[in-house]
Amino acid sequence: MKECPFCNVNDSAIILESKYSFAVYDKFPVNKGHLLIIPKSHISNYFALTQNEKNDIWKLTDKASEFLTEKYSPSGFNIGINVNKSAGQTIPHVHIHLIPRYKNDAKDPTGGVRGVIPEKQKY
Repeated sequence: MKECPFCNVNDSAIILESKYSFAVYDKFPVNKGHLLIIPKSHISNYFALTQNEKNDIWKLTDKASEFLTEKYSPSGFNIGINVNKSAGQTIPHVHIHLIPRYKNDAKDPTGGVRGVIPEKQKY
């Protein structure tokens, strides 16, 4: 896809790579080390990936967490996938956000990914 930024990633930007996926730093990081793990196939919906692609992308996510732990020593991670526009997906190509978290990087991180709907984050 010509207009898809994930189908046109410069090879020099790739941090890690596997058979079906690759990892790059997010251009608009939430935190230091924020990575995107992206399947090589141009598919917009995570649930449409083949089982081989799903297995591969999660194995690469595991490798990426090891890489980030070694490089940045985060104290935690948030992992997320936005599926479709109503869930916040802005690029119609599957990608996993792997966001390193650090002590005191947020006033109160309680609820983590529940913050996608702010009034539901605290429970």
